[in-house]
Amino acid sequence: MNLTWPGAQPRKSITVRAVLLSALVFAVLVPGSVRAQDILTSRAADREQLILDGARKEGQVVFYSAAIVNQAQRPLAAAFMKKYPFMKMTFWRGDTEEIVAKLSAEIRAKNVVADLVEGTGVGELAVEANLVLPYVTPLVEAMPEHYRDPRNLWTSTRVSYFSIAYNTKLVPSDQVPKTYDDLLDPRWRGKLAWRIGTSSGTPLFLTTIRLARGEEKALEYFRKLATQKVINFGAGSARTLVDRVIAGEFPIALNIFAHHPLISRAKGAPVNSQLMDPVASTAGTMVIPKGVRRPHAALLLADFILSREGQEILANAEYFPVRPDVSAKDVMAPVIPDRAGVPELFVSSNQLNQYTESSQKIFDEMFR
Repeated sequence: MNLTWPGAQPRKSITVRAVLLSALVFAVLVPGSVRAQDILTSRAADREQLILDGARKEGQVVFYSAAIVNQAQRPLAAAFMKKYPFMKMTFWRGDTEEIVAKLSAEIRAKNVVADLVEGTGVGELAVEANLVLPYVTPLVEAMPEHYRDPRNLWTSTRVSYFSIAYNTKLVPSDQVPKTYDDLLDPRWRGKLAWRIGTSSGTPLFLTTIRLARGEEKALEYFRKLATQKVINFGAGSARTLVDRVIAGEFPIALNIFAHHPLISRAKGAPVNSQLMDPVASTAGTMVIPKGVRRPHAALLLADFILSREGQEILANAEYFPVRPDVSAKDVMAPVIPDRAGVPELFVSSNQLNQYTESSQKIFDEMFR
């Protein structure tokens, strides 16, 4: 078992698509999961007490997440264990694809370590690979309908908005692209970069255009965009790409997390965000794996993360909370579509499942 305890660094990213096919074949329900399902989907009036009693006996919970350790996971663990002193919470951080690959391997080996798994893109990949169990929590009633899964296979934890990032020293304010069509200006040929190898990178950008414009007009747009010689960046995360923009390596980056440039800008970096119409958004999602050993503890932690207290911790960690009764940090407010007056296009986990493969095919044919 290779569990990393609080504060450890993630391992190198692992390509997950090859793992998913094997997961579909080999994912199994280890002994105890049938009994676990009873509590996971319980709507009993005494559900809260049942969870508390069961979690007290289980005594610990293991959390896999793509959230940043010091900003989010450590504060979540501290607050959770303070509220429930009979629980020990440990966590491990990885990129989305790495998390799903690790979870898949554990399920195939019938040695599931994780009790609760979370991250942007995690839900759709884990559901696609048949790695999850349905679960019910009344806390979803506090979030908008479109952030909920009618199948109860995942719950939303945090929202992500996407925009372009630009270096304010290299891109004059009067030349900043403000629409997707502005990206076709010849002045930007060879000066645009986007992330490859992750579902929230190039596939999400292409899917957003397809959903917004329809297939025919989207393909017409992609043909024009292909002439811009967009740079394929695969050497790190979305945050890494923003750092490269700050360093002046790329004047403009496409489809990055819109708040990252704002946080850096507040610290004096020469970078800013620009929302496009429509603003693509996704939700970080949380799942409970097949073969979960501590189902009560998993539910107790899931409820905590979705509570006002848990959502406020995520907001303080510079994430956008999924609950409308919890506000994001002021520094991030300019990229909230409603406040900026720019239409939002929420791409659900189901849509990502439906479109990612075909969007990746478009990318391979036109942008490789």
